[in-house]
Formats: sequence, C-alpha cells, structure tokens
Amino acid sequence: MDLYCGIDWATAHHDVVVVHADGRVVARGRVGNDAAGFSRVLTLLAEAGDSAEHPIPVAIETDRGLWVAALRETGRAIYPINPLAASRYRARYAVSGAKSDATDAVLLANIIRTDPDAHRRLPADTELAQAIRVLARAQQDAVWARQQIGNQIRDLLKDFYPAALAAFADLPSGGLARADARIILAAAPTPAQAAKLTPARLRLTDAYLHQPPMVENAMGIQLAALLRQFEAACAAADELAEAAIAHFEQHPDAAITRASGKKTVVTHRHIKNRRLAAVGAIWALASLRGSPGARRHFDARRATGDWNRQAQRHLFNEFLGQLHHCLQTGQLYNEHQAFPPPLPLAA
Repeated sequence: MDLYCGIDWATAHHDVVVVHADGRVVARGRVGNDAAGFSRVLTLLAEAGDSAEHPIPVAIETDRGLWVAALRETGRAIYPINPLAASRYRARYAVSGAKSDATDAVLLANIIRTDPDAHRRLPADTELAQAIRVLARAQQDAVWARQQIGNQIRDLLKDFYPAALAAFADLPSGGLARADARIILAAAPTPAQAAKLTPARLRLTDAYLHQPPMVENAMGIQLAALLRQFEAACAAADELAEAAIAHFEQHPDAAITRASGKKTVVTHRHIKNRRLAAVGAIWALASLRGSPGARRHFDARRATGDWNRQAQRHLFNEFLGQLHHCLQTGQLYNEHQAFPPPLPLAA
C-alpha cells in the first residue's frame, strides 16, 4: 500500500487527508456530512490514486454509522481508531498535544501508514452479523440503563420505603426488575398506600421508621416517575434481547458459539472492549457452575496466587481463544479438548 487516508469526522463536516508512503500529504479536503460529501470523498480518493484493484485504506475514529457502512461497501480496508489511541499519537505532530481537525486527519492516516499491524481492521462482516452487532449493543445499553434506574429506585426506597426493599430483596430472577415487583410498587408507591393493600396482595407494613407525611408523599411521586422510566427500560431490554437472540439464531456460526460440551445455551456475544469486558465476568462465573474443566482451570489459577478477578479474567481469555479457534475452523466447542482433564481423570 502506497497511499493512506485519514478521516476526522464531526457532526457537520469531515476533514479528509490522503498521505503517501513517504509521509507526504497528496490530497486533502473538508466535506459535508451527507451523500454529496461522501461522493466528494470518493472523488478525492480516485484523484489521489484509488482504484478497484488497490483501494486506499481508511482510518477513522469510529466503527459504526452511515459513513462507515458506506465505506465498507466500497471494499476497502477500514481501521477504526480508538480516540484514546489517537490522542497518544498526537504528541508526535504537536508538542502541546492540541487537537485540530485538519491535523488529526493527517494523524489518522499516518497511524495506519506507520503502525498498521498495531490496529485491528474492521472485519468484513455479513449484513446479518452487522445486524446482530447493532442489536447486541442496543440490548446491553438497555440493560445498563435499566440497572442505572434500578439503582436510583433502590436508593430512594432506602430513604423512605425500606419495607419494599425487604419484601423484594429475596425474589429470584430480577428482584425489583421483576414484573410483579414493578406492578406492586406502582400500586403502592408509599408506605401509607401500601398499608391499604389487602394481605392477600402484599404486606409492606412492617415496623420501619417513616418520613413526615408530606415528604413521604413527595418521595412517592418521585418513585412513581422512576417506575415509569423503569418499566420502559425493562421492556426495551427484554424486546432487544429477544430480537438479538432471534437474529443470532439465524447466523451460520450460531451452533459454534452455543455449544458447550453437553450443555447448550442461547446467548449472543458483545463486541467492543468495554462491552466484552462487561460480559466477561458473567461468562466466567456461569462457566464455573456448568463446566468442570473451567472450574479446574479457575481453581488452578487461584492456587498459583491469582486473585479472584484475575482468575476470572484468565478464564475469560481462555474462552475467547477457544471461541476464535472454533469460529476459524468451524468446529463445535468440546469441553474435553478445551480443558483436558488430569491424567488420572482422563484414564
């Protein structure tokens, strides 16, 4: 590759630069964030030397959006550069490290000119895989939003309605996020209103301290407002989970990522480091209950001195490597091969 493109994107416009392998800037321009702007970029690339046989690779500080989708369709290599990584390169070109759209476009092009192997190309995913990615991200965002509102509700209940927390604390499968818990709280958003419920429905009138009546009523109004947000967040998380699972089941590799020895679970993977890290602990902990090999691996790491979280991360990394191997080779996951038992057990 002799030419490299960097695109510093913004809401209203994008700065585009093409640099030669020797570092010279051979083309630059600022285009609008619209179809005409994208057409102008293609023209700029063609004038710089772009061709169907040798499309110029592009570095851009995002891995999603209409522009990335359109660039993907041109068949060129796309390098989504993490903004934090880009900021660390900035000192090469400006001692102050100050950000500038025009210079950042040059910086991005130079990143893939000088360090292409240090950055991951955007994979050439199918349309279905991209749809799964969108839904998986949206579902995780919805779960985080649900958790955030749930935490606000718990904090509020501690201040004026601890009986509700005590009543729902031991409920399995969701606690406050359960539909029946949300219905009861919506029907009785204050201790005074709970006292009017019949014992057959719920008892939330255990002996607790109370806020003054007007304060309790105001907090009940706040709780009712949060519950409406919570209801929407729970519904969104459930709907997106169903949609993600339905799309995931259509993927040719679904059987590979579902299979785990004799056990099969319906799940989907999240992409992007922050999201992958968020699911890692859940994956590792779940495997300790369902996989004897994973339990042996975890216990062995603990025995060598790893902290609990270190052992979890190491186990998660093992699973990622195994998943990558299965996807590359088309093999199903095999517990016995992934975590060979000790020789006495194997015999």
